[in-house]
Amino acid sequence: MKHLLSIEQLSAAEIENLLAQAALLKKNRKTSPQVLAGQNWALIFSKSSTRTRVSFEVGVRELGGQVMFLSSADIQLGRGEPIKDTARVMGRMIDGAIIRTFAQQDVVDFAEYSGIPTINALTDDEHPCQILADLQTINERFGSWKGKRVAFLGDGDCNVARSWIWASARLGFELVIGAPKEFQPAADFMAKIPGSTVTVTDDPKAAVEGIDAIYTDVWVSMGKEDEAVGRIETLRPWQINAALMQHAKSDAIVMHCLPAYRGKEITEEVLEAQAPVIFDQAENRLHAQKAVLVELAKA
Repeated sequence: MKHLLSIEQLSAAEIENLLAQAALLKKNRKTSPQVLAGQNWALIFSKSSTRTRVSFEVGVRELGGQVMFLSSADIQLGRGEPIKDTARVMGRMIDGAIIRTFAQQDVVDFAEYSGIPTINALTDDEHPCQILADLQTINERFGSWKGKRVAFLGDGDCNVARSWIWASARLGFELVIGAPKEFQPAADFMAKIPGSTVTVTDDPKAAVEGIDAIYTDVWVSMGKEDEAVGRIETLRPWQINAALMQHAKSDAIVMHCLPAYRGKEITEEVLEAQAPVIFDQAENRLHAQKAVLVELAKA
């Protein structure tokens, strides 16, 4: 593996290897392998972040590397320099890049023109690091994702949902996307998905029936703020609350990639009841991403 650009580009074996590595790194955190010793990595962020920035900065350092944070305002990307020019310069000076931005093509182009390991830390198309941490959390809670059923509720055409869809296709677990019709995955995207592990419904109660893990994300993603009022009104029936939980398995877990907006996509009551899962999930960003870094160090 030379880069982590998407879940789509990973095989089942690669995902399983990363998750096994993540579990070991979590267990042995105090003796993390110094595979990045002498290396300098850059975090290039056009989108703000809490968990992504902190987990990657800590992860690179725990693996022996040095890290610099660069917002779009800090470098010439913010003034219109083409990503390929930035990439060709930085590729001569640093050892790897972690990019959080809008366009997926920017990450793809950076990897191509820089010639250094590149990690997608979130784009509008996918959020692979988040899904790896989520799968690690499901492994910890259930022992495996095999035979489990996951439901993603809300904006079923967002980056997190798309990465979940690819994970389901690669690993074979059942995924239900529960969303109103205008927020369901695009037909051209679903046409690319192999197999039949993913179903889509516009019925919230049906979406969670017999589900082991219920997942939600913010209803108004970065860059969608001008759509906030309409999105919140349309998605309101998809809120994870006590009434909806009655239709899931009695031992179902709730997952949220955070930040959470209580009273919108999830209630305070459900979030606090599920806090042990949700904040394990947040911590696992560190371990899953360290696994990615370890794997890229081998390339």
